[in-house]
Amino acid sequence: MLSAGAVEHLLKDSAKRCVSTWAGEMACAKVPLDELHVTEPFGPQGKERTLPALHPDRKEERCFLSYKPPPEDGTAALLEEFLENAQFISEDLEWLLALPHDKFWCQVVFDESLQRCLDSYLRHAPRGLDPSGLSSSPAVADMQRNIHRSVFMVFLRMATHKESKENFITPAVFAEIIYNNYLFDIPKILDVCVLFGKGNSQLLHKMIENIFTQQPSYYADLNETIPSISQVFDTILQMCGIQSEDTGTGQPLKLNANKCQTAMTMPEEELADLLLYICDTCTTIHSFLDIFPEACSTFKEHNFLNRLSSFYEMAVPDLEKAVKKRNFNKSLQEDMWRRISHSRKKMVEIAHLLLQHTCLQPILEGTESMASCVDDLLQNFTAFLQEKRFLADYDEQFSIADDISLLQQAFPHLDDTRTSYLLQGVESAWECVGKKRSFPSSANHSAGAKSKTGRDLAASQKEGAGVLGDRDELIGAEAMTDVPCKGDNGAVCTVSAGELESLLCHIRDLLPDLGEGFILACLEEYGYNSELVINNVLEDKLSPSLDKLDRAMARPAKKELPSVLSTRSNAFDDDEFDVFNRDQLDMSRIWKGRRQRESVRATLDDKQHIEEQRERYQAYQTVVDEIPIENDPSRDRDNAFGTYDYDDEYDDTYDVNQIGANDLDEEDELLNRRPFTTPQVLRKGKQAQEDDADEDEEEEDKNEAVKKDHFVQDPAVLRERAEARRAAMQSRKGYRPPPASHVVGGPRGRGQMQDTVLDRRRKEANKSRGANHNRRTMADRKRNKGMIPS
Repeated sequence: MLSAGAVEHLLKDSAKRCVSTWAGEMACAKVPLDELHVTEPFGPQGKERTLPALHPDRKEERCFLSYKPPPEDGTAALLEEFLENAQFISEDLEWLLALPHDKFWCQVVFDESLQRCLDSYLRHAPRGLDPSGLSSSPAVADMQRNIHRSVFMVFLRMATHKESKENFITPAVFAEIIYNNYLFDIPKILDVCVLFGKGNSQLLHKMIENIFTQQPSYYADLNETIPSISQVFDTILQMCGIQSEDTGTGQPLKLNANKCQTAMTMPEEELADLLLYICDTCTTIHSFLDIFPEACSTFKEHNFLNRLSSFYEMAVPDLEKAVKKRNFNKSLQEDMWRRISHSRKKMVEIAHLLLQHTCLQPILEGTESMASCVDDLLQNFTAFLQEKRFLADYDEQFSIADDISLLQQAFPHLDDTRTSYLLQGVESAWECVGKKRSFPSSANHSAGAKSKTGRDLAASQKEGAGVLGDRDELIGAEAMTDVPCKGDNGAVCTVSAGELESLLCHIRDLLPDLGEGFILACLEEYGYNSELVINNVLEDKLSPSLDKLDRAMARPAKKELPSVLSTRSNAFDDDEFDVFNRDQLDMSRIWKGRRQRESVRATLDDKQHIEEQRERYQAYQTVVDEIPIENDPSRDRDNAFGTYDYDDEYDDTYDVNQIGANDLDEEDELLNRRPFTTPQVLRKGKQAQEDDADEDEEEEDKNEAVKKDHFVQDPAVLRERAEARRAAMQSRKGYRPPPASHVVGGPRGRGQMQDTVLDRRRKEANKSRGANHNRRTMADRKRNKGMIPS
């Protein structure tokens, strides 16, 4: 940890360390580094040349090694390798810090290996909860501290545009240098905060404030980074098999969504990595907001607070359940529980930082927007009401009643109904979670004031019944040893099933004569405090309700609740797509998007219907029955045939052909079908002639009928018939044809008749009506009839 005076002294001292060849040139120069030019020897002959102070040729050729973290197992060979690599890095960074102002910036801007070295340290340096090999060797710990200090000093000097009156850079040019050369970006700033924030918060605040002030483009980068952080929460929920409210809106649930892994089923290494990911993300965001509170307004614009509380409510209970109930190695389980507890604490503190700097602080300062800040704070608390677990944990660390009391003092016109509703919601959240408050909270309390009893109770919560002995739970089953012998929260089960079994076994080991039912009743009565139950049983100080019970009472049978699917009623029950009652589905019936239909060629080539018809007609083919005769010489051949011979007096050989079934057997039917005719030999002469005449007439009628059946009639005849029909129709309607026109007239030079002159004059006067021969009308008519494609 470095104080502000020590850091300023180091910066000034490093700036004064100049090589003698540069001292004379830089002593009188009080111009910014971006405008400074230096003269230095060049080439083997020692000729001088003038270059800008920031030039790639002025960079020293030096290779900075990448940082590797200390080994965890503490093997001698690995420790030696780490110390050797770290020694080179430490010497290079000390050499860099000793460079003068212009040389330092040339090395920082143009040396890529230096940036790789700094990035590797930000990526691999051990965080607060990371297991490291620092404690295994004092030499490793000292080397790590030296590198940590040197890297911090390098970043601090990189973020300073003015070291002294002689060594400085123009602010606008400084902003372009750090932004265009990626000396700083949002991920680097976040890592710097989480690595160096402890004990150096004031220096880091000045450093980051200077970066954001000189280059406002970093605010835009931060604005684009926050949605990525929110996407991290969505990714974690998907890995845990939890459907978030935002991702599920407007999207149907996939059929195989219930087959994805959850926190209880995912592999052990994957769960450990997931908890490490959550812990690192929450710690980094908290460090950044704690050091640079000006960024809270940007997080507020993206509704980050509601997104964080929703993630807390959905993910934390499942992860806690997985860590408690799954069988892990003890050391791994303790590490996982420590990480999830740390993550819970940091998420609650992030929410408090956002509310503190965007709502509470403007209210305390009495700004013009105090009324809007009060309303915004109450709206955020109201939004927390549906997140019961998050609200209870937040209220335990930062009393909401104290904040409301502060609002009532700063804003006397606050709506009492609204504040009462919020306080009742907080009480309801504690009841729903099933925990007992560690200290009473009232709206009349002053801001930040807590009673001694509350602090004692909060301290006593560390002794609780849990899976692990040193778990840092925000809410747990606390053992309150300074409360009366009778608890007041007996109706609510405040422990999980695993913890309850652990309490039962612990009490049965000491008091084996007690039944499990009696022990459960005692635990409910005394707030699931096993020590209090054992103490009251041994001292015979049980409450009257427990004294009436049988101490050997067995555990009541647990009533199994009916499955939701058994009472489920839906219009699509038991159909082919009911995934709740079927394990297998015909996936060929399911497709995404528009279904690809068969092409016309494939439809025409499909002859399946012909095959179906062929099978149908094959049933009507002639069937020839063959009688198999076994070739067994020991058996009689005639007797073998007789087994398949059907002996019947009726001969049904020709029954299949139905011969004679449709004959006309009656006399009247035969006469009606063909009239009787006298044979020609027996006919008389006159009758024979009459018959011949009748036959001739029939032949003539047939010939005339053939002649009248014209294949194609004459078009001229058809036109005459049509004209006759038209004239007859017009005569019936009283149609008068227009008078004949005499426009043509006679030959020239012979004069014209009076009718011709009048007709020509009438045509001239009325030619505008139809001079174009109705071309447009006829064209439309022709097109409407389909003669021309439009």
